[in-house]
Amino acid sequence: MKTAVVGFPRIGKDRELKFATEKYFRSEIGESDLYNVANTWKHFNITSQKEAGIDFISSNDFSFYDNVLDTAVLFNVIPKRYKALGLSNLDTYFSMARGYQGDKGNVKALAMKKWFNTNYHYIVPEIEDDTKIELVGTKLFDEYDAAKASGIETKPVVVGPFTFLKLARYIGEKKAEDFVDDLTEEYVKLIKKLDDRLTHWLQIDEPYLVMDLTFEDKALFKRIYDKITAASGGVRLLLQTYFGDVRDIYDQLIQYDFDGIGLDFVEGKKTLDLVETFGFPKNKYLFAGVVNGKNIWRNNYENSLEIIEKLKSKTNAKIVISTSCSLLHVPYTLESETDLPEEYKKHFSFALEKLSEIKELSVLADGDGNSDILERNKSLFTGRINSVDEAVKERVANIKESDYRRVPDFDKRAAAQSECLNLPLFPTTTIGSFPQTEDVRRTRQLFRKGKVAKEEYVEFNKNKIADCIKLQEEIGLDVLVHGEYERNDMVEYFGEHLEGYLFTKKAWVQSYGTRCVKPPVIWGDVSRKSPITVEWAKFASSCTDKPVKGMLTGPVTIFNWSFPREDISVKESMLQIALAIRDEVLDLEANGIGIIQIDEAALREKLPLRKSDWYKEYLDFAIPAFRLVASGVKETTQIHTHMCYSEFTDIIPAIDAMDADVITFEASRSDLQILDSLKENHFRTAVGPGVYDIHSPRIPSVDEIVAGVDKMLKRVDDNKLWINPDCGLKTRGETETKASLINLVKAANELRDKYCS
Repeated sequence: MKTAVVGFPRIGKDRELKFATEKYFRSEIGESDLYNVANTWKHFNITSQKEAGIDFISSNDFSFYDNVLDTAVLFNVIPKRYKALGLSNLDTYFSMARGYQGDKGNVKALAMKKWFNTNYHYIVPEIEDDTKIELVGTKLFDEYDAAKASGIETKPVVVGPFTFLKLARYIGEKKAEDFVDDLTEEYVKLIKKLDDRLTHWLQIDEPYLVMDLTFEDKALFKRIYDKITAASGGVRLLLQTYFGDVRDIYDQLIQYDFDGIGLDFVEGKKTLDLVETFGFPKNKYLFAGVVNGKNIWRNNYENSLEIIEKLKSKTNAKIVISTSCSLLHVPYTLESETDLPEEYKKHFSFALEKLSEIKELSVLADGDGNSDILERNKSLFTGRINSVDEAVKERVANIKESDYRRVPDFDKRAAAQSECLNLPLFPTTTIGSFPQTEDVRRTRQLFRKGKVAKEEYVEFNKNKIADCIKLQEEIGLDVLVHGEYERNDMVEYFGEHLEGYLFTKKAWVQSYGTRCVKPPVIWGDVSRKSPITVEWAKFASSCTDKPVKGMLTGPVTIFNWSFPREDISVKESMLQIALAIRDEVLDLEANGIGIIQIDEAALREKLPLRKSDWYKEYLDFAIPAFRLVASGVKETTQIHTHMCYSEFTDIIPAIDAMDADVITFEASRSDLQILDSLKENHFRTAVGPGVYDIHSPRIPSVDEIVAGVDKMLKRVDDNKLWINPDCGLKTRGETETKASLINLVKAANELRDKYCS
């Protein structure tokens, strides 16, 4: 039985691409040096798959920043403001991703959003009315040619035209229907160029097919693929889907002239039912995604083989064993986890290990496998050590409905908080973290290695906190933060102080561009050992007379940004975390912290892709989990939360139901689109839409911030508006951070003069 991988990680085992790209941004290396690093990892990826016995190996799954952005550049979907900079092709590409501020001009980055239900972020293509869609890029062909020159035939991968048009943002009067024919024609040209190279397969990714599809969506898809499939020539077309099932279009999809269709049997709840009900053509390849591309637990061979056997019995299709989605969402390899005990490590599988799983499944499915392989695999699922805590389970079972409700109601709390805090109109603050400078990272690393004593480490961080408080007072911010110098990551840090978690050394996963995260692993039942942030918050508060926010990560985000358990429900796991963070909230309040921010940056992330599943399968327990965390505080304690880089407009009522007092969120890249939804839904919570983009090195001007806030005030009452950046400042430099915050405060003062007079 043949084997395939949808896509592979590209950051390198030790984040080599990340570090090289950041050196390029700092002008420490040139373009050729950056390409040399990239080429090394492209070659490693395809040769690793070849050596593992994978038959269908992807190329063009590599990216310097994002594959959707790559597709935009491939087809000349580059807004005029970026072309006008006159930069090199590579720097134009990076200006779209990060913005640009220099002697060539000053432009913001394109919008950035979450990639379906993952923690990966994609750059939103922007199509202007006069955009000339044209196949101008060569990256896809260059990477295919390079692989072929090394003796490896690959299937080039490209984001499909349907998904591209559905995700794009249209600037002007025209919509997707106005560009569909031009874009389709350029995809036909792409296929022709591959045909000239005698390319065997092209993988066209269409993940948008797992969404709720309208009649118009299906008509758009048909309009595109009637032309593309008719023009495939000698290139076989693989239509690849992932992150769910394609129930709205499956019966039509199998009628199209694709040579292969990739289906997700992990997250696709109805995928197997669809195949059993409607069948699958015997003349096509069925790429069966049975190996989870998003989680790190070993594959249960019995379950996967059961699916494969059902497919064999129900169809005469040529079955290919594949990943459920790209392995971009898991770390490179377990080989780097030298400190993880074997009794834990044997349960995990990262990208390289999943290649072996795919190959073993193919052998077992053919009936040629060693029975010992199957028995060893079975033994992994008979129980795990140290995973059950009866006290935690009992505490969850004893949660009462009243534990989810905060009293008094919102309006009474708002009045009490206003009197207690006495903040000015348009209060200014930041989201939490300040720049993690080299000395911060180095000292933390030395402390972890035992080369810096705990007392010395605590003193170092207290000095950083004191300096951070002093800087914020000098700048003139109203509500201060301690800077989070003690934290390596907003989720991993809390996981390290909770029972039930495991941690890795080098299990890095790309979140966006050069930003990588190392998600902790939820191994067992979760509880809090002891206070986590209280001493840091108390010290910061002692350094100033201004209010200092206690900074926590919420239960939904901690869960969503961890590798979750698969042996208990999402709801139970999330409630365990919520109770642990609730304990921390109450301890902060008891120690005099009157403003507590509980970040839920990832609230939207695991929202089911189909609206019919939103509440029963997620919001009905995710929103109460947040309320459980905050429900025990006094009316004068102000609860903040923060969300970023997701589309929240369609779940505004659920966000309001979180019953927070202030919500800050990303708005700088999305032109404040969420504010219209807030107004339409009579949103009661005070809001802080981000006034500048922290994922870009640009420094916003005072006029730019004032103009943005003026737009906000058309949708939000002035007494409910906070002024803040759109996310934490951890990844930014000190100079740009200080300059940006100075301008933010100047803008707030101008606005107070303007609206208070």
